[in-house]
Amino acid sequence: MDIRPVINDADLTWALKEIEVYFDHEPMAGTPEHDRFAVLATLISAYEAEHHAVVPLDPVAMLEVHMQEQGLSGSDLARLLGSHSRASEILSRKRALTLGMINRIAEGWKLPVADLAKPYALNKMRRAA
Repeated sequence: MDIRPVINDADLTWALKEIEVYFDHEPMAGTPEHDRFAVLATLISAYEAEHHAVVPLDPVAMLEVHMQEQGLSGSDLARLLGSHSRASEILSRKRALTLGMINRIAEGWKLPVADLAKPYALNKMRRAA
């Protein structure tokens, strides 16, 4: 069985190339090919978790990424929420998303409610004394 540690990105590239053949034809359990598939998957997963971990985005960052990827603007969010000022306050973190806003965004832009409902920090506003 040709297996080696995955300790750098070159090894990761090798392991991904090796495991790719199993995606179309997953080997049967109990075979040496299945064992190799399982070992490669474990090595890849462990290396990626340590070196290429995906940092979860808070709801506002997720909205910003989604808007950028889809070519959407603050005006698009305003149309969805029904208010330009509300959209601006959300994106500048001056106002938290409400359940109604979360539901409109989730339905309109097909984003997960659970991710939009996560707690996140707001910018503290200074009030005049």
